Amino acid sequence: MTPQGMPSMDPRPSGLTIGTYDTYREAQRAVDYLSDEKFPVEHTTIVGNNLRQVEKITGRLTWGRALTAGLASGAWFGLFVGLLLGLFTTGNWLAALLTGVVLGAFFGLVFGGLGYAQSAGRRDFTSRTAVVATTYDVLCDFKFAEEARNHLAKLALKGEVNPRLPEHQATQPTATQQPVEPGQRPHD
Repeated sequence: MTPQGMPSMDPRPSGLTIGTYDTYREAQRAVDYLSDEKFPVEHTTIVGNNLRQVEKITGRLTWGRALTAGLASGAWFGLFVGLLLGLFTTGNWLAALLTGVVLGAFFGLVFGGLGYAQSAGRRDFTSRTAVVATTYDVLCDFKFAEEARNHLAKLALKGEVNPRLPEHQATQPTATQQPVEPGQRPHD
């Protein structure tokens, strides 16, 4: 236990791979199914493999969009500040609120324009960024792995998830799966 009362987490995954899935949702569904079956899920881990950063371009960034975004974010911040000032004002709280919104929108507009001007056309687009994995392994402590595999086999038969077969099992059906030791990545 850590001083804050939370259990510490060893960041290195360990255990046997009991299922490999194409999406996080499928891996999460597998662990949820184990939980529904009263399996001790605290002995499982979901590990994302081959992490990649994906940047999805959402549109062009123009002067109009940069100024509008600055104006809007400034107005929201000004609304927050105006509400705080309004709480501690003995006079007209609505005036404090409106002053906060107007000043916030003005400064947001100015800073949005300055930020766009400083980019000098080097990044004229907007985007969203996410880190995604190619596959997701569900690992389980050694002493519970066989029971977990049996449960997940039932889930696969229902057709709710489509686990991948490990490469070494696909070529040799009788091969046993190697355990993942702490500090190793699955499928090394």
